[in-house]
Amino acid sequence: MHELSIAMSIVDMAREEAELREVVIDAVYLELGLLSGVMADALLFCYEIACSGTVLEGSRLVITQIPVEVYCLSCKAPKTLTSIQWFCCPECGSPTPEVIHGKELQITALEVQDERRTAPVGSA
Repeated sequence: MHELSIAMSIVDMAREEAELREVVIDAVYLELGLLSGVMADALLFCYEIACSGTVLEGSRLVITQIPVEVYCLSCKAPKTLTSIQWFCCPECGSPTPEVIHGKELQITALEVQDERRTAPVGSA
Protein backbone atom coordinates (compact mmCIF):
# COMPACT_ATOMS: atom_id res chain seq x y z
CA MET A 1 0.00 0.00 0.00
CA HIS A 2 1.93 3.04 -1.25
CA GLU A 3 -0.60 5.39 0.39
CA LEU A 4 1.19 4.86 3.71
CA SER A 5 4.53 6.09 2.33
CA ILE A 6 2.76 9.05 0.72
CA ALA A 7 1.00 9.87 4.01
CA MET A 8 4.32 9.66 5.86
CA SER A 9 5.87 12.08 3.35
CA ILE A 10 2.96 14.50 3.80
CA VAL A 11 3.36 14.34 7.58
CA ASP A 12 7.15 14.86 7.32
CA MET A 13 6.74 17.93 5.10
CA ALA A 14 4.03 19.43 7.31
CA ARG A 15 6.01 18.66 10.50
CA GLU A 16 9.10 20.40 9.11
CA GLU A 17 7.02 23.47 8.23
CA ALA A 18 5.37 23.48 11.68
CA GLU A 19 8.77 23.37 13.39
CA LEU A 20 10.24 26.04 11.12
CA ARG A 21 7.36 28.45 11.71
CA GLU A 22 6.67 27.43 15.33
CA VAL A 23 3.00 26.70 14.68
CA VAL A 24 0.54 23.89 15.39
CA ILE A 25 -1.05 22.37 12.30
CA ASP A 26 -4.80 21.77 12.44
CA ALA A 27 -5.25 20.65 8.83
CA VAL A 28 -3.30 19.79 5.70
CA TYR A 29 -5.03 20.58 2.40
CA LEU A 30 -4.22 18.36 -0.55
CA GLU A 31 -5.20 18.28 -4.21
CA LEU A 32 -5.52 14.72 -5.48
CA GLY A 33 -6.05 14.02 -9.17
CA LEU A 34 -8.08 11.04 -10.28
CA LEU A 35 -5.08 9.85 -12.33
CA SER A 36 -2.58 10.17 -9.46
CA GLY A 37 -2.83 6.47 -8.65
CA VAL A 38 -3.68 7.26 -5.03
CA MET A 39 -6.91 6.15 -3.36
CA ALA A 40 -8.35 9.00 -1.26
CA ASP A 41 -9.94 6.72 1.37
CA ALA A 42 -6.73 4.74 1.83
CA LEU A 43 -4.71 7.96 2.09
CA LEU A 44 -7.05 9.34 4.77
CA PHE A 45 -6.71 6.12 6.76
CA CYS A 46 -2.92 6.09 6.39
CA TYR A 47 -2.67 9.77 7.31
CA GLU A 48 -4.08 9.05 10.77
CA ILE A 49 -1.54 6.25 11.23
CA ALA A 50 1.35 8.43 10.00
CA CYS A 51 0.34 11.26 12.38
CA SER A 52 0.23 9.00 15.44
CA GLY A 53 2.84 10.08 17.98
CA THR A 54 3.84 13.21 16.02
CA VAL A 55 3.05 16.91 16.40
CA LEU A 56 0.41 16.40 13.69
CA GLU A 57 -1.59 13.91 15.76
CA GLY A 58 -5.20 15.09 15.76
CA SER A 59 -4.83 17.15 12.57
CA ARG A 60 -7.05 16.62 9.54
CA LEU A 61 -6.19 15.80 5.96
CA VAL A 62 -8.58 17.66 3.67
CA ILE A 63 -8.58 16.24 0.14
CA THR A 64 -9.93 18.00 -2.93
CA GLN A 65 -10.35 15.52 -5.76
CA ILE A 66 -9.34 16.93 -9.13
CA PRO A 67 -11.22 15.55 -12.15
CA VAL A 68 -9.46 14.60 -15.36
CA GLU A 69 -9.38 17.51 -17.77
CA VAL A 70 -8.05 16.98 -21.29
CA TYR A 71 -7.55 19.16 -24.34
CA CYS A 72 -9.66 18.19 -27.34
CA LEU A 73 -7.89 18.93 -30.60
CA SER A 74 -11.16 18.75 -32.57
CA CYS A 75 -13.13 21.11 -30.31
CA LYS A 76 -9.98 23.17 -29.58
CA ALA A 77 -11.04 23.42 -25.95
CA PRO A 78 -10.42 21.81 -22.57
CA LYS A 79 -12.96 19.13 -21.62
CA THR A 80 -13.62 17.21 -18.41
CA LEU A 81 -13.74 13.46 -18.94
CA THR A 82 -16.80 11.57 -17.78
CA SER A 83 -14.78 8.35 -17.36
CA ILE A 84 -11.08 7.80 -16.77
CA GLN A 85 -11.30 4.60 -18.82
CA TRP A 86 -12.41 6.44 -21.97
CA PHE A 87 -10.03 9.20 -23.10
CA CYS A 88 -12.36 10.68 -25.68
CA CYS A 89 -13.98 14.09 -25.77
CA PRO A 90 -17.37 13.90 -24.04
CA GLU A 91 -18.83 16.19 -26.72
CA CYS A 92 -17.40 15.13 -30.09
CA GLY A 93 -15.99 11.68 -29.25
CA SER A 94 -12.48 12.41 -30.58
CA PRO A 95 -9.52 10.78 -28.82
CA THR A 96 -8.02 13.22 -26.29
CA PRO A 97 -4.52 12.15 -25.19
CA GLU A 98 -3.40 15.54 -23.81
CA VAL A 99 -4.06 15.64 -20.04
CA ILE A 100 -4.31 19.12 -18.51
CA HIS A 101 -5.40 18.18 -14.96
CA GLY A 102 -5.94 15.00 -13.03
CA LYS A 103 -2.41 13.88 -12.09
CA GLU A 104 -2.08 16.26 -9.11
CA LEU A 105 -0.79 15.15 -5.74
CA GLN A 106 0.22 18.30 -3.92
CA ILE A 107 -0.18 20.06 -0.62
CA THR A 108 -1.92 23.35 -1.29
CA ALA A 109 -2.29 24.81 2.21
CA LEU A 110 -1.77 24.28 5.91
CA GLU A 111 -4.29 25.43 8.51
CA VAL A 112 -2.25 26.49 11.54
CA GLN A 113 -2.40 27.95 15.03
CA ASP A 114 0.35 30.38 15.96
CA GLU A 115 2.12 28.99 19.05
CA ARG A 116 4.21 32.14 19.47
CA ARG A 117 1.18 34.24 20.37
CA THR A 118 1.28 34.67 24.16
CA ALA A 119 -1.39 37.35 24.62
CA PRO A 120 -4.89 37.43 23.17
CA VAL A 121 -5.24 39.32 19.90
CA GLY A 122 -5.81 43.03 20.48
CA SER A 123 -4.31 43.18 23.97
CA ALA A 124 -1.20 45.14 24.80
